[in-house]
Amino acid sequence: MAPERDSDGGGRGGPLAGVRVVELAGIGPGPFAAMLLGDLGADVVRVDRPEPSPLGIEPAYDVAGRNKRSVVVDLKSPGGPGRVLDLAARADLLIEGYRPGVAERLGVGPEDCLARNPALVYGRMTGWGQRGPLAARAGHDIGYTAVSGALGLVAPATVDGPPALPANLLGDYAGGSLYLVVGLLAALHHARATGVGQVVDAAIVDGAAHLTAVLQGLLAGGRWQDRRGVNLLDGGAPFYAVYPASDGGHLAVGALEPQFYAEFARLLELGPDAPGQWDTARWPELRARIAARFASRPRAAWEAVFAGSDACVEPVLTMRQAHAHPHLTSRATYVEVDGVTQPAPAPRFSATPGALRRPPGRPAADAAEVAADWGVPALAPPPSD
Repeated sequence: MAPERDSDGGGRGGPLAGVRVVELAGIGPGPFAAMLLGDLGADVVRVDRPEPSPLGIEPAYDVAGRNKRSVVVDLKSPGGPGRVLDLAARADLLIEGYRPGVAERLGVGPEDCLARNPALVYGRMTGWGQRGPLAARAGHDIGYTAVSGALGLVAPATVDGPPALPANLLGDYAGGSLYLVVGLLAALHHARATGVGQVVDAAIVDGAAHLTAVLQGLLAGGRWQDRRGVNLLDGGAPFYAVYPASDGGHLAVGALEPQFYAEFARLLELGPDAPGQWDTARWPELRARIAARFASRPRAAWEAVFAGSDACVEPVLTMRQAHAHPHLTSRATYVEVDGVTQPAPAPRFSATPGALRRPPGRPAADAAEVAADWGVPALAPPPSD
């Protein structure tokens, strides 16, 4: 069953109903964080620049723009900062993703916004953070994850090759957006209890490093080698790896526990003379035997072999293939809205479900509506002749 959808832009429904969010438009993790808040019911107003982003996409396909309303403000104009401060005075949360010091120079930094609204939670989304030797440097996901140690964990097809690139999911969205949202909601809880807002400094390098916490403990305890492709969970173990089938498709194997490995070995027909699961000296031989078995049939045939089992073998799907996977379709994990297939709101709530209330909007399309709802008449477009 698809998520609920209605035409409301004011955030009714969802666990964050009634929470007002100002998003100073940017690219990447900031917009995604604001989208997540909007999916959960917050009333998100995106403050767009007069000029389009050079990296922007057609608004109809900008999934990160869903569940938001747009106004356009020129922060370099005399009245621009005042309009944003008027919004901040009525908001619970604000998100900006400028380099350190830029928001202050524009007149919409934390000091100015908190002076208007002492309970405001001011979220800052950057790669390097607000301080440190690299704070003023340009960068992207690949660099932030590289420095944090997270990228070096991603094994290549061969141990001696460079790390693989998991798109920009690991840094921008996992280490960035999700940590910003956690910080915003934690600070909102504090603000509602005390009336005191604060600044949330969400740096991708911090979040990406935090994601490695468990592995850092294993490293300190001698249970993890500080190189990729040789550990239990990074492709080093032949029973936790990806293998090609005869047709070029791939299968992901995660048969860690002995009972799951036994089922895996039985269904794959490894044979009684195969090396034991934990006979590490013979892991190269075991890997070669597993690879040869998978290479003997196409991916679909192996999917049929492992269907319904606890062998922990799944196909490696493309994004379009994932749209049609039976498990995901049964859960409505992906939904189609106005011809665009996209993930449904997550996580799920039993009493206050998230919803796709409106598709991505065009810049300034909601100025009159926001001006009335938020009580900021200066945002309303001038009357037409």
